[in-house]
Amino acid sequence: MLILRRKKNESILIGDNIRITVVDCASDGVRIAIDAPRQVSILREELSRAEQENKESIAPGFEAVSSLQSSLLTRLKPEPAGKLTPAGRSGKSRKAAKEPDPTPAAAEAETEKEEKNEK
Repeated sequence: MLILRRKKNESILIGDNIRITVVDCASDGVRIAIDAPRQVSILREELSRAEQENKESIAPGFEAVSSLQSSLLTRLKPEPAGKLTPAGRSGKSRKAAKEPDPTPAAAEAETEKEEKNEK
């Protein structure tokens, strides 16, 4: 690590294209100006650490991904033959299961029936 002493309006050059200039010195801190190409990322250290922590907290760990994968694989395994019908239901009919008929005509008839009962 290189440690330098600079006064107000003095600069430090880094390479050929980065200039750091001391703008102001006060008891609560130093203001600096950084002149660098746009492609050079410049972040305060505490923001860089916070950004890294955020990235790490968003990225799932190996255990979480592995657990999700095994859970999905068990759900995608086909059921043993005879347990479910091709429609994905047990062997009960709509009437036996008392499920409403999803067709629009049946829904309209059900609505009319309910309106008559309300009167």
